[in-house]
Amino acid sequence: MTTPVLYLSHGAPPLADDRVWTAELAAVSAGLAKPTAILIVSAHWEAAPLTLAATETVPLFYDFWGFPDRYYEVQYAAPGAPSLAAQVLKLLSAPGTPVYDDPSRGLDHGAYVPLKEMYPDADIPVLQVSMPTLDPAKLFEIGRKLAPLRDQGVLIIGSGFTTHNLSAMSMSGGPDGPAPSWSIEFDDWAQRALAAQDLDSLIDFLHKAPAAGIAHPRTEHFAPLFVSLGAAEKSLGSASTVVDGFWYGLSKRSWQIG
Repeated sequence: MTTPVLYLSHGAPPLADDRVWTAELAAVSAGLAKPTAILIVSAHWEAAPLTLAATETVPLFYDFWGFPDRYYEVQYAAPGAPSLAAQVLKLLSAPGTPVYDDPSRGLDHGAYVPLKEMYPDADIPVLQVSMPTLDPAKLFEIGRKLAPLRDQGVLIIGSGFTTHNLSAMSMSGGPDGPAPSWSIEFDDWAQRALAAQDLDSLIDFLHKAPAAGIAHPRTEHFAPLFVSLGAAEKSLGSASTVVDGFWYGLSKRSWQIG
């Protein structure tokens, strides 16, 4: 059976304190067959050439600053995924496009924060893959090449945030306060574009989506979606929203495809 593909809005570490979000993520994983392994692409790791991390169990990478100590005490000792890494190496390596290995780099918060809510036992091998570019078309092609892994029970996850502008977050109304118009408009456009399977518009979202430059002043949090879309290209008609709503005005929309 072909494993679905996910795009998750993972949030900052404090989003793990949101009982609604954590329950929604737990429900997503409960609805899936247990994966043989997980391949995750996080908004928080850009490295070129494309690089593989956490091929063995190493300490987490706490890639954030200024939070209370308890966020730096979180543990998620998932098994490494050397066999999956070897398969990814075969799928993505080509003349002129090497793939590197960085076994010392632990999972960053874009990976372990959602996985801890979805698979708290940390008993599934996890491989993190860097984004070698933010070009949507190139990331889509990477996803395409990874698609055969779905037939082996591998869960492919793109982890970002559907809208992400920290300087324009709506802090005054609390986490459940009203979202700004730019976030609502971009979120609605993205949902409709994916429902229509309008890949051309999604790939050209900076020019096609309303308020794209405000919703994503830098695009690294939307970029993982394109790896997910490429991996799920043949299943796009089945895309469904598994998380929606807003957190301090940022869209938490997340999709399952397949």
